[in-house]
Amino acid sequence: MGTRKKFAALDLSFASKYLARRFATRKALAKTYGDEQAQRIIRRLDDLIAAPDLAAMRATPGRCHELVGDRAGTLALDLKHPYRLIFAPAHAPIPRRPDGGLDWAAVTAVQILAVEDYHG
Repeated sequence: MGTRKKFAALDLSFASKYLARRFATRKALAKTYGDEQAQRIIRRLDDLIAAPDLAAMRATPGRCHELVGDRAGTLALDLKHPYRLIFAPAHAPIPRRPDGGLDWAAVTAVQILAVEDYHG
């Protein structure tokens, strides 16, 4: 399941080695996404790393939300509009509440999938 790094709280991994290299340093992020976007990505990654579980992300600045439709099962963190940091719970099976929704408090591992504008 891609390249994995274990941090203090939330377990963070990347969907591919290529993506992990893009996120490895601020310089690599800035080269790929620009300085301002790189700074926002780093801030969002720091938020994820510091969170004990995904539920804690609801209290951080910036919107963390579940996606729907053909992107169901993934989540997004707002970056510089219109871009989002796309990720998914890295659990098998994915933790669910009795009503079938995602159990945010039980998600302790995520996998970074992409940075993109999925609006257009």
